[in-house]
Amino acid sequence: MSTYHLQQVFRPGTVAVVGGSPRDRSAGRAVVRNLRAAGFPGQIGWVSPRYSEIDGVRTVARLTDLPWVPDLVVITAPARIVPRIVSIAARRGVAAAIILTAGLGSGPGSPAARMEAAARAKGMRILGPHCLGVIAPHARLNASIAAHCPQAGDLALISESSAIAAALVEWGVARSVGFSAVVSLGDTLDVDFGDLLDYFATDYRTRAILLYVERIGDARKFMSAARAAARAKPVVVVKSGRQYRINPNADTHAQALAGSDAVYGAAFARAGLLRVGALDELFAAAETLGRLGSFPGRRLAILSNGGGVGQLAVDQLVLRGGTLAELSPKTLEKLDQSLPEGWSRSNPVDIIVDADGARYAAAIEALLDDAENDALLVVNVPTAFTSSADAAKALTRALDQRNRYQRDKPVFAVWLGQDDAAIAALNAARVPTYATESDAVRGFTHLVRYREAQAALMETPPSLPEDFVVDAGIARTLVEEALAAGRRWLDPVATNRLLAAYGIPIVPLQVAATANEAALLADPLLAVGRTVTLKVLSSEIAHKSDVDGVRLNLSSVAAVREAATGILARARAAHPTAVIEGVIVQPTVLRPKARELIAGIADDPVFGPAIVFGRGGTAVEVINDRELALPPLDLRLAHELIGRTRVSRILKAYRDVPAADERAVALVLVKLAQLAADIPEITELDINPLLADRDGVIALDARVAVAPARKLHKGRGHPRFAIFPYPKEWERQIGLGDGTHALVRPVRPEDDALFRAFFARVTDEDLRLRFFQSVKHFSHEFIARLTQLDYARSIALVAIDPKTGDMLGAVRLHADADYQRGEYGILIRSDLKGHGIGWQLMRIMIEYARWLGLKQIEGQVLRENRTMLAMCQSLGFGVRPDPDDATLMAVTLPIMGEPRPA
Repeated sequence: MSTYHLQQVFRPGTVAVVGGSPRDRSAGRAVVRNLRAAGFPGQIGWVSPRYSEIDGVRTVARLTDLPWVPDLVVITAPARIVPRIVSIAARRGVAAAIILTAGLGSGPGSPAARMEAAARAKGMRILGPHCLGVIAPHARLNASIAAHCPQAGDLALISESSAIAAALVEWGVARSVGFSAVVSLGDTLDVDFGDLLDYFATDYRTRAILLYVERIGDARKFMSAARAAARAKPVVVVKSGRQYRINPNADTHAQALAGSDAVYGAAFARAGLLRVGALDELFAAAETLGRLGSFPGRRLAILSNGGGVGQLAVDQLVLRGGTLAELSPKTLEKLDQSLPEGWSRSNPVDIIVDADGARYAAAIEALLDDAENDALLVVNVPTAFTSSADAAKALTRALDQRNRYQRDKPVFAVWLGQDDAAIAALNAARVPTYATESDAVRGFTHLVRYREAQAALMETPPSLPEDFVVDAGIARTLVEEALAAGRRWLDPVATNRLLAAYGIPIVPLQVAATANEAALLADPLLAVGRTVTLKVLSSEIAHKSDVDGVRLNLSSVAAVREAATGILARARAAHPTAVIEGVIVQPTVLRPKARELIAGIADDPVFGPAIVFGRGGTAVEVINDRELALPPLDLRLAHELIGRTRVSRILKAYRDVPAADERAVALVLVKLAQLAADIPEITELDINPLLADRDGVIALDARVAVAPARKLHKGRGHPRFAIFPYPKEWERQIGLGDGTHALVRPVRPEDDALFRAFFARVTDEDLRLRFFQSVKHFSHEFIARLTQLDYARSIALVAIDPKTGDMLGAVRLHADADYQRGEYGILIRSDLKGHGIGWQLMRIMIEYARWLGLKQIEGQVLRENRTMLAMCQSLGFGVRPDPDDATLMAVTLPIMGEPRPA
C-alpha cells in the first residue's frame, strides 16, 4: 500500500490512545504523557475500560465512545484484545494504528494475521506491532514510549529495532541533533521500509534518511523505494549481522553465500545507499552529506599546524582507500612565499606549530585554488601562539571570500581541543567539524562513496555485442525434463548443453559407466595428440576433489583405464550408499597462464537469485574471495562486480603473464544473469573453475540445481528477481501509415546515444511543448533519467525503425508508489507526426497501465498543444483546465486495471 494514509501517521489531526493505567510502567500512560509534553495541537482521546480518569485526564471505556473518529490510534492494550480493537477502529474509518503491544504471534490463524486482515479490508494502515512508536517533531507529535522527544530537524530515522530507535533518540537529544521523524517498525505487519522510504523521499522536511536494518521483508518493494529515495536525497544504512556466514547446507560454492550479509551489501550498493559500519557513523555520514555538495574526485589535501596529526590523517586515508593529492608546482610556489622555511613542501601541508590566522588563510587559499586536489581537510592543534578561534575565523573568511565566486570544493575541519568559539564559527559557516582526524577522513570517504554510488546509478553501460544470442528454449526444455524426472541436478551432458545455449564456452564431455568404456572414449582424443581428464560422476557427491575424484592430463589408454578404476573405487568407498554413475571423460585443457575463477548463481531467501564471482579452484572457501551482485546485469555492473574482488588484480598483466580478457569474463556474468531471468527454476549454479586468459574464457566444470519456481516477490514481473528485469514481453511490432513497420520496445539503460540522435531531429517548438520550456542542451544526467528506469514503477516504450535503428518516438508512464495513478509523457520525431506513431504508442501504454493494475492515467498538456489534446480526447481522456496553472490542461483516463497480483 506504500504511502497510503501515512500522512495521518506523521501529521494526524486527532489521536486516540487505547490502553493504559495509573501504573508507573503503563505504556499507554507514557504515550499520553509524551503526546501532551510535545504539545500536540489536535484532540487526544484516551480509551481505558477500567479507569474513568488517569493523571487528571478523562478517559472513555470504548473507542466507539469517542464523539469523533481519530486519524491515528495508538494501541497499548493486552495482546488478547488487540485484534478486536483493530477491527473496531478499521470499521470506524480510522486511517492508521500504531501497535506497541507485543506477543501477537505470526502466521495463519495468529492474532497478528486476524488483525492484519481486518485492517486491510478497510484500508487502515498498521505500524508495528511491538514497536516504540512514532515521533514527528515538526508536527509536535510524540506517539511513542521514548524517554525524550528530540528537537525538530531534517533527519528521518527508520529503525527496525525499538531499542536502537530509543538509543538514537537519546544520542540525538544529547547532541542537539534534530529529526523530521523517528519511526520504529517493530514486527512490520504492514508498514515497512519500502513504504517509509517512499514517504520520506518526497517529504520536504527531510534532508536525509537514516536506516537501521536487521532484515528486509519485501525485497522488490524495498529495492524500488530505496532507489527512488536515493536519487532524491542521501540514504544512509547500518545493518546488524555483518559477520560472514557460510551456508552449511549448500551443495555449491555459489549457494554458500545465499542468506549472507554479502547479499544485503550488494542490494544496498545497487540501490545507491551509503552503508556504514556502526550507529555513530549514521549521524556523521548524514551530517557530511547534508552540509557538503558533490565534487568530482577522491584526492584529499591535508593542512595542519602539527606534522604528527597530519601524518595520522594520511594513515587513515590510506586505510580507507582514499587518495592523497599531489601538490602542483604552482601551489608549491605559492606556499613557499607564504610559509616559513622548513615547511613540509608536500601533502600533508605542515604550516608549523606557530602558525597564525594569516598563515592559515594563505595556505587554505592556495590549496583551494589547486586543481590537483578535490577536497581539503584543515586540522588545528591548540597552541600558545594562536587561538583556535582565530584559526577558525581564518578558515571561514577564506571560504566566504571564495564563495563569492564558487563553492566547488568541500572542506572538512578538525579542531582538536574542541574550542567552543572555534566550533561555533565553523558551524555558522556550515563547515563539517570533527573531533578527530579519523572521523574527518571517514566523513570524506563517506562523501566519496556516496558520490561514486550516485554516479554509478547514472552511468551509461556499454552495449552488448551483436552476437549476444541465447537460446532460452533449449534451456527451458533441459530444465523441464529434469523436473519431470524428479531430478534436482542436471546431468553433466544437460549442464553442458545449458551453458552452450547461452554462449558460455565449456569443455566438451562424454560419460563412461565403466573403466573400459572410459578407455574407449578416450582413445580418439589420445590418437590426435590430446590428453584426457577424468572426473567422478555422481549427483550425490557435491565436490569431486573431496573423494579424490579427478585425474588430469592422462596420456595413454592404460593410464585412463587405471585412473577410472581408481576413481570409481575411491568414490564407492567414501560413499557406499551413493549412486556412482561412472566417470566424465574430457580433453584436458592446457592454459598454463589462465586464472582460475568461479562464477555462478545463488538463490537468496530474501532477494532471490544473485550472481556470484570470485577466485575459483578447490580452495574457494579457504581463499574466500567472492562477491555478489543482484541481477539483471549489464556489462558495467558485471565489470563492477569483478572489480570488487581481490582476484581482479591478477586479471591484469603482471610479470610475463598477459592480461586476461576481462570483457569475456564480464560477458559470462551477464549471460548467467540472463539465464537466471529466463529460467527461474535454476536454484544453484556453479562454474568452477572458469579459466580466463588473454584468449578468453572456458568452463572446466559446472553444476546446476533446479526446483519448481517459487514466487518470491509480489506484483508483476519476474517471480524471483528483487529488481524488475527488462520487460521483453512488451516488445511489439506496429504498422505505420505508409505501410512500413516499426519495433516498439522498452527503453534500455544503454539507449543514451539513441535519445541524443532522436532529440536532434525534434524541433525546438516540439521540445517546448513536451518539456514545458525551451531545451537546448541534454546533459548526461537528464538522459540517464530517461533511460535508467526502475521497471517496477516506470516504463518507457520507444518506436524503432528496424532498417536504420533510428528512434521514431517514445512514450513513458511513471506509476505512483501506491500503484493507483500513472503520469504519462510522449514525444514523436517532428518529421514523422501524422503517421499514427503517437496514437499507437499511447494505446500500448494504456494496455501496460492496465496490466500493471493502475486505476488512472493522468498528464498535463499545454493549452496550445491542440494536437495532443485532440489525441487524448480520441483515446477517451477527460480534459479540463489545470486548477494550479492556467497555461495547462489536465488530462485523465480512468482505467479498469487488472488487480495487482499478490
